[in-house]
Amino acid sequence: MSDDQQSDDVAETPDKAPDKAPAKTPERDQPGGKENGRDAKEGKDGKEGAEGKDKKEEDGKQDDKDNERALAAERFKEYTRAPFAEEQGEDGPTDLAAASRTRRATRMLFESGRDLTSVDRSFISSAHFGDIFLGTDTHPRLRSGPVPADELRRLRRVQVVPDGYVLLRSKLRARRLLVLGAAPGTGRTSTALSLLDEVTSDAPRDTDGDPAASPVRRVDPDGGVRQLAGQVGSGGEFPSGTGYLMELSLTRPGALPPDEMDLDELATALARCESFAVLVVTVGSAAGPVLAGRYGMLCPPAPTQELLTTRLRERLEERVEEGAEDGVEEGVDELLVRAEELVRREDVVEAVGLKDLRPAEAELLASLLAGRLLGELSQRELLAGCRSLAADQAQEWFAGVDRTLAAPARKGARDGEGSVERAGTAALFHPVAFRIALAVLGGAAHSAVSSAAHLLTWELSVQCDPDHTPARPLFCDDPVADLALSRAELTDGEVEVPGAGSVAARLIWYRGGALPSAVLAELWERHFPVRAPVVRWLRLLADDQRPQVWVRAAVAAGELLVRDFDHGFAELVRPLAEGTAHRRLFAATMMDQAAGHASHRKAVRKLVEDWSRSPTWTLRSTAAAALGYGNCADTTGDALDALARIGVRDDGAQSLRAAAAFNVVRLLALPDRAQAPKVLRRMAEWTQHKRDAHQDLGLAAAIWLAETRVDKLLIDEPASSLGERGDWPLALALADTRPELAMPIADLLWTALNTARSKDVAMDALEGMLRTAVRKDGTEWTSPGLAALLPALAAEETDRRRLDWLLRRMMNDPDDPFPDARARSLWWMAVNQRTRSGQEERSHG
Repeated sequence: MSDDQQSDDVAETPDKAPDKAPAKTPERDQPGGKENGRDAKEGKDGKEGAEGKDKKEEDGKQDDKDNERALAAERFKEYTRAPFAEEQGEDGPTDLAAASRTRRATRMLFESGRDLTSVDRSFISSAHFGDIFLGTDTHPRLRSGPVPADELRRLRRVQVVPDGYVLLRSKLRARRLLVLGAAPGTGRTSTALSLLDEVTSDAPRDTDGDPAASPVRRVDPDGGVRQLAGQVGSGGEFPSGTGYLMELSLTRPGALPPDEMDLDELATALARCESFAVLVVTVGSAAGPVLAGRYGMLCPPAPTQELLTTRLRERLEERVEEGAEDGVEEGVDELLVRAEELVRREDVVEAVGLKDLRPAEAELLASLLAGRLLGELSQRELLAGCRSLAADQAQEWFAGVDRTLAAPARKGARDGEGSVERAGTAALFHPVAFRIALAVLGGAAHSAVSSAAHLLTWELSVQCDPDHTPARPLFCDDPVADLALSRAELTDGEVEVPGAGSVAARLIWYRGGALPSAVLAELWERHFPVRAPVVRWLRLLADDQRPQVWVRAAVAAGELLVRDFDHGFAELVRPLAEGTAHRRLFAATMMDQAAGHASHRKAVRKLVEDWSRSPTWTLRSTAAAALGYGNCADTTGDALDALARIGVRDDGAQSLRAAAAFNVVRLLALPDRAQAPKVLRRMAEWTQHKRDAHQDLGLAAAIWLAETRVDKLLIDEPASSLGERGDWPLALALADTRPELAMPIADLLWTALNTARSKDVAMDALEGMLRTAVRKDGTEWTSPGLAALLPALAAEETDRRRLDWLLRRMMNDPDDPFPDARARSLWWMAVNQRTRSGQEERSHG
């Protein structure tokens, strides 16, 4: 026990009656009477003067000692204040409870166990359907000339019509012209071809002597709507009674949608020659006015299950017919039943990672399932092929997005056309930025993701064209288009707001758990020039005070760190680790996420070990935060050793002792139950250490144990018995769920209560725990934990007197008086079991 502990024990002993001062003896009764009176008086005056001087010296020493104790108590309070509070000039402490819950939700997006480093596509040649092509050939198909009759026949056989198809067909028949809006890859082209095939089946046609001529033709969009209106019905390539399909590209910089007058002219020309036309456009702000007009309609996607079943039946029929001669005995129906069982397997569902399948994806998945059922593919090959679906979608999203900006100016271009294209840079990059922002912040509020997407749009535009200031209209966003173009969905949920807890919000997610990782992999491993603007953007997110933003960004940045550790360390981890407290937490979260991958665990642990010894206090602070997660050291003992080095080092950075103590307590909340006794033993050893720095570290950790709620400790097991007590102080939650830990916890708190420099803070912490016994509505709260802990804290008479004094102080609190009945209940809860063997040994030791 330390010296100030012992002195405090003396101060805590029962009050004793003061000793009476000796009665003065009259002068006349003094030996020598009056003869010796003067000498006696002089001798007495000299004695009293010496005694007064000694008393003043003692009083001065006592005052110095009291001042020293007061200073020590004040210094100790610094060790129990928010360890990651922002530095002077910033916006207050970080809400770690909100950060904890946000981190748990975010890590789920990147913990599916899929192999995201590479995708094996060696056995997949290609797949094509509608307007999606998967395979090695990335050139688009020609969109001019007649649609082959074979393609139309196959379309009639396997087309799965979306909801609202009848309404689309009726509108096309009535107005001759339909502007069909949808995201690429959703089957919009197939739907358009099917519509045109149906409405032209009974229309009189000018076949020009060729009765087998296709009734549907694709039209090159470069000529535009006006040119098509002028040539419809002119014969040759534009006969009457024909259905025309034109795919307009309105996402290019400078591209303008056709106005209503041009569409009216085209509809009139079509009616004149009894023809039809469908203009396919990509949903977005550019296509908004066209789709809102009289000819516009949205094209919903086809139902996933029906789409997959149709494609699978087609594939199985082909394979069964081919294998009939080889003795294939199972029929199509039996194979379909097996296929349905196979596609519902957990590993297949996880490998696909998409809630909805688009036509080309259903085509490819059907081929994979058929190959597996017929023994052509192994299960491993099937899963690898399934994983390629999300990877192919990400590749399609990013391939050649800014190719039009890098292309040389066209011959004959008028002055100013280049500036028009540059002015559309932001509009070109916004869909891409939104997909990246959604991959990083998936599960956050829609507004937060949209704001982050606009920040990234700016960074991408500046990187692409640094000589011009990017411009973006303020009122041209289309949230519906953002969802469609990014395969996203909105859900009702809650977000964490620092200081306010959970509040209702509209959350946004990818429609498939495989897409966030696929987007990050595609971005980081195939498009190196985009790294610089993304790094700048992530640094901006690191400064965002909202846990729903910075925590998600840190976890995603940790995944990028795994993909290129050297680059991520140089550009993100090291600069952020030397920044503000908020940035240091961001860097620590990144390193913990990387340490979750076995391939990088050793490197991260070596880095954290080195930083725990660094002369730079910001690096030591970052190491302390990383160690609290439990992944950044080989063993719990190594983590505690490193935290002790950080916490006891005295170079003027006192806040690191608080950070070290807090992260020691975080280790107690880890899922591994075997680690808690080790941590408590080490804390007890520190409180008994001969050095004051170690004692302060152990005492501060004991205070954090008593004060900190479970949900503030960044744990990953919300469904555990400990996680179910999220609003309990950790000490009480551990005492209730693990009774064997009640005595070690009580020993630590008893030591803090009986140490002079920590007793005031410890008493406040004890009061805080007592006030959590019952909720305001009268329902039970932490009473079971107090029932396990209080008897060990009130085992001796002095302990009970202290508890009695504290309860009376709480009852007499003018601001928040504690109910008398509740105080009595706590008192009897504490004194029913007056002694325990462990307590007796402690009090006598």
